[in-house]
Amino acid sequence: MFTIDRESEFGQRVLRRLEREEIIWLTTCRPEGTPQPSPVWFHWDGEALLIYSQPDRPKLRNIAANPRVALNFNATPTGGDVVVLAGTAAVPADRQPATSVPAYIEKYRSGLAGLGMEPEAFAAKYSVPVRVTPTHLRGF
Repeated sequence: MFTIDRESEFGQRVLRRLEREEIIWLTTCRPEGTPQPSPVWFHWDGEALLIYSQPDRPKLRNIAANPRVALNFNATPTGGDVVVLAGTAAVPADRQPATSVPAYIEKYRSGLAGLGMEPEAFAAKYSVPVRVTPTHLRGF
């Protein structure tokens, strides 16, 4: 089972970033093997990352064909503070909308306002949940 070492400095930094960062890069692979990174909003629930996507996006087709993905945060301008998670992505069968995840909506309330969107409009447009379960962590 995947765990983050809460006692190490690196583990504490990873947890802070999972809780506070607004953007993470989701990298899927196209059928011919070309990596396809996409910046996405996410919610960390302590076990997995929840991402919402518009329907019929390349990332969803890529995940359907190959559920192995990578996630990473931006590094510092000098290449430090690297955090990379590898894991498995899936579209949950229950497909709960973003409005059913209060922590997700609260995290992105100002981002939604900046887009001129109410939570309900976001949930309708980004209607496909993707749950990424990490299996590996690396960084420095």
